[in-house]
This record gives sequence, structure tokens and C-alpha cells, in this order.
Amino acid sequence: MDQRIINLYDEYTHKPLTRKEFMQQLVMLTGSTAAAMSVLPFLESDYQTAKVTTEGELFTEYITYPGAQGEMKAYVARPEKKKKYPAIIVIHENRGLNAHIEDVARRAALAGYLAIAPNALAPLLTKPEITEDEARQLFTTLKAEDNLENFMRCIDSLPAREDWNGKIGCVGFCWGGAMANTLATKVPALGAAVAFYGRQPEAAEVPKIKAAVQLHYGALDERINAGMAAYEEALKANKIVYEQYVYEGVNHAFHNDTSTARYNAEAAKLAWSRTLAFFEKHLK
Repeated sequence: MDQRIINLYDEYTHKPLTRKEFMQQLVMLTGSTAAAMSVLPFLESDYQTAKVTTEGELFTEYITYPGAQGEMKAYVARPEKKKKYPAIIVIHENRGLNAHIEDVARRAALAGYLAIAPNALAPLLTKPEITEDEARQLFTTLKAEDNLENFMRCIDSLPAREDWNGKIGCVGFCWGGAMANTLATKVPALGAAVAFYGRQPEAAEVPKIKAAVQLHYGALDERINAGMAAYEEALKANKIVYEQYVYEGVNHAFHNDTSTARYNAEAAKLAWSRTLAFFEKHLK
């Protein structure tokens, strides 16, 4: 697919570009309304394909906990056997908790972790289901300080669980990748933080990191990669344990297997295997 189309969709999903403006520009790039409509299904996520990992041999549940501005909700998955496991906070993209992220949580659970995937939008929802456009609009109304507090409260709620062993890590994607980087600067107890194509923290915040950090980037993701060098320099300067990987020829969101145009199976498989190896090293 024309890289200009991928870049346009990335702009639409991350900047205040309206659906109408996006479609107008997509028509210009593809040459006609019909061509634009034929391309659209390959760009947008298809959550009907999201359930890659079944719940067999797993315990799953939905939980709630008090948030800064209302009730938070989260999806939980862990091995079926009830014992204590390291916890992994799984952090979604700027669409809220969805079937794909729940599946990622199950993948972590199958690897032997207590995976918890909070929904950042939970306190703002007024109906059970919303569109991706509605989700992105809600994200613009999130207060950064409340949002951070909500994820930290998820971590604070862990001691009340009988299936947690005291060790904690996180993995985030896109918007969630930025949150994973932020949590690394805010939560000293965090043992490992993995960010997939996430915005980097300010250099002044990096000395606060106590966790080991793993970073995954798509080489074609110019928007996020603009901050990559400065972050790596700060990690090195502060002697933070880190790993950084750049996957050639792939785009932002290459791990999301519900987005046909951007998903790259080879890079996604390699990045996830590196993520699990990283957690194994730092959390088990």
C-alpha cells in the first residue's frame, strides 16, 4: 500500500483530523471515492479477527477499582492454576480496551503472568460500545494527571490480590507505549517496562527510571521515531538498563494483527518473543 496512505491514516488516528478531512484526503490519494472505500477496510481495525488466543487453560475476569474521576474497569487473564504470578499491566492504544488488547493480555497469561488490561476510557463511557472515532474523541478529554493516577491505582490495587507475587511490569502499544514509558519514570517498583512505538518521556524524567526498559519501533514510523535518539541518549547517560529494536520496512502499529495494512507478522512475532524474554529475565 502507498506509504502516503499509511501516513495519512496515522495522522488521522493521532492528530485532530476529522473523519471528513481524512476521507477527502484519502480520495485525493487513491483517485476516487470508490477506490478510497476499497482501501479503508485494510486500514481500520477488524476486531472480528482479534481472538487469536483462546481462553483454554486460563482464568479470566473483569474487575473494577476506584479511579481518580470514576470507576475504572480492567480485563484480567492468568494461568488457570491459582497461585502467585508476576503482574503485567497491558496498556491499549488510543481506542480504549478492545478485543485485540484483551487477546494480548491472554498471550501474556499463557506465558505465566497475571495480565491486567485497564480501560483508560472507563470513567468517561456513557454507553457500552463506542466507535473508534468516538474513542479517539474521548481521549482528547482525558486529563493527563487523572489518567496517570488511574494506571498507578491499578498497580496500587495489586497487593489485595492473592494471585500476585509482588513483581510488576508493563507493556504498552502506541498511546499505551507512551504510558509504559511514563510509568517507568513514576513507579520505582516497576521491574520492566516495554513500549511498542510509544512517545518518549522528557529527558529530565529519565533519571527517575528504576525499571529495565525495552523499546520497539517501526522504521517507517517517522512521527514517533523523531524522539528515539534523544531518549536513547538519556537512557545511556543515566545508565538505565535498556534494549532498543528498530524493525526495518514496518509501520507504526505493526504488532496490531487486526490492522491489515500495518500489521507485519514477522516483526510482530519477533518483537513479542523479545518482550517475553525480557519479562522472563527481569520479572521471574
